[in-house]
Amino acid sequence: MTTQLLKNKKLILGVTGGIAAYRAVELLRHLQRGEAQVRVIMTRNATRFVTPLTFSSLTGFPTLVDSFSDPAHWEIDHIEIARWADLLLVAPATANIIGKAAGGICDDLLSTTICACDCPQLFAPAMNTRMYHNPAVQRNLELLRTQGVHLVDPVSGALACGDTGTGKLAEPVAIARAAGWLLSAGMSLKGSRLLINAGPTREPLDPVRYLSNRSSGRLGYALAEAAAVLGAEVTLVSGPTQLAPPIGCRLLQVTTAREMEQVVGGEFDNCDVFIAAAAVTDWMPLYSASKLKKGERVPDLKLEAAPDILARMGARKQQQLLIGFALETDDGESEARRKMESKQLDLICLNHPDQGLEGDEIRLNLMTPDGTSEELSGHKEAVAWSLLQKLASMLQARFAASQNTD
Repeated sequence: MTTQLLKNKKLILGVTGGIAAYRAVELLRHLQRGEAQVRVIMTRNATRFVTPLTFSSLTGFPTLVDSFSDPAHWEIDHIEIARWADLLLVAPATANIIGKAAGGICDDLLSTTICACDCPQLFAPAMNTRMYHNPAVQRNLELLRTQGVHLVDPVSGALACGDTGTGKLAEPVAIARAAGWLLSAGMSLKGSRLLINAGPTREPLDPVRYLSNRSSGRLGYALAEAAAVLGAEVTLVSGPTQLAPPIGCRLLQVTTAREMEQVVGGEFDNCDVFIAAAAVTDWMPLYSASKLKKGERVPDLKLEAAPDILARMGARKQQQLLIGFALETDDGESEARRKMESKQLDLICLNHPDQGLEGDEIRLNLMTPDGTSEELSGHKEAVAWSLLQKLASMLQARFAASQNTD
C-alpha cells in the first residue's frame, strides 16, 4: 500500500525537539520505501536529539534548520519549499509546535513553513502524558482539527520519563500509512459516521476449545484506519485478531457472534454507513461447561445458527448505507446478488477465496443493486482505499439526490 500511495509524492518531514525525534529516522525510511521524495526541516531543539547530518545522509538533501542560513547552503526558502510539497508531516509534534501552529506563530523555519503551506498537513503528537492531557494542549489540537490539520493520535505506553499513559508517538509505519491515505485522498468522508465490523468470531465448544475461521481482520482494520484519516468518525467492532488498533478509531472488542450482534446493534442507529467486513461464524455449538474428553467415540456436536447480523441490520435500516461481503466457492455471483436483495444492501463485495483469508492480498467484485459489477484486486490496504472511494461516490450521489429533492 505505502509504495502505491506514496510513489513520487513530495513530503516535508518536520522534526521537533522531543525524545521521539530519533524515531523520525525510522519514519523517513518508511516514506522512502514508498518512493516518496522527502526533505527534512528540524527545529533547533530537535538537533540536540538527532544530528541534521543523519537526515541529510539519508535524503541526499541539506537538512533545513535556520531561517537565516546562507542561501548557498540550501536551495529553497520556506515559501519555495511550501510550494514544492504535496504534504507537510510533523513527527514528532511537540506541545510547543502544536501551540505555534494553532496560534499562527512563526518564529523559526518549521513554524514559518507550516504557516506558508497550503498543502495537506499531518501532525503526529508525542509528549509526556500529563502534557498531552493538559487542557491547553487539547484545545490547540482541536483548533488544528478545525483548521483542517490531520492528526495521527499518540498511543498509550511506557514513556521515556518513566510515566505510563497516552503520549507515545504512534508507530512510524502507521504514520507512513496515514500519509499515504491522505496523499491519495481526492475525496473526504468528513462528517460521516462509519460503523465497521472486522475479524472472526469464536464460538466456544467447551472451556478450552472453540469454532472459528481463518479471517485475519486486515481488510476491516484497513477500512477503519483509512476512513478515520479521511475525516470520518469510525467505530470498529472487532473479533479476536493479532492486529494493532487502527489509528483514529473507536475500537470495541468482542469474541462471539452474539456479542458482536449486541454491540453492532447498539451502535447501528447512530451510524451513516455500516460496513460488515467481519467473518461471523455461521454455526454455534452447544456449550459444554466441562472439557470434552477424548475417548473411543467422537462426541456428537450439536449446532445452532448464529445470528445473521447483516440481515438484522438490513431490516432495521433507515437512511444508512449498508455494505456487505460474501465469500462463496460455488455460483458466487448469483448467491451474492441473492444476499444483497434479501438483506437490503446498497453494495456487496464478492470475496474470492483463492487469495486466502489470512494473506495480504484479496480479490473482490463490487456489485450494486442496479446490476453493475467492478473487480478490485491487490493488497488489502489498496483495495480498502478503492472501496472507500466507491463509498465516497455513493455518499456524494445520495447527497446530490437529496438536494434535487429539496
